[in-house]
Amino acid sequence: MLKLDNVSFSYGDKDILKGFSLEVSDGETVLLSGESGCGKTTVTRIILGLEKPTSGVVEAPENVSCVFQEDRLVPHLSVLHNVTLCAGKDKKETAEKLLFEAGLSGVIREKPAKLSGGMKRRVAIVRALAAMGDALILDEPFNGLDAETKETMIKMIRREAAGVPILLISHNAEDAELMSARVVNM
Repeated sequence: MLKLDNVSFSYGDKDILKGFSLEVSDGETVLLSGESGCGKTTVTRIILGLEKPTSGVVEAPENVSCVFQEDRLVPHLSVLHNVTLCAGKDKKETAEKLLFEAGLSGVIREKPAKLSGGMKRRVAIVRALAAMGDALILDEPFNGLDAETKETMIKMIRREAAGVPILLISHNAEDAELMSARVVNM
């Protein structure tokens, strides 16, 4: 379960979150929606422990997988090494299987600079799935993906993250339907 209870957060004297509460149960997907700058990414950073709230209570598993807005791939490592870097070398077979399913088997030895934007997004998603934790955060994960590829990635996410809470951040209302998500507007 992911739970934020009455959480507030400020950058200096600018309030970003004020008394924000959210609960995502095991096996549930919640789409967090709202205008740019309303604090959606800050919520993810708080859940991940990258930011500390000024007040409120955060309950989250210790091991949370995440796809950030940016791909955050290590430029000098191959696609496969980028995935196993987070998942662990013992997950190489899983990584290869997921990369194949994502249509990336032909580029597993390539460096990120050789990939298109959509390919980088798929690598970032595969990396999170291969290292699957006890919760999954997806911050604008489908940017740059065509409809067919997006559908493939959603099927992978739903299968690999079955049973864990999923927090999806997106401006695309269609994503809620495709992910069978409950929508929370900020």
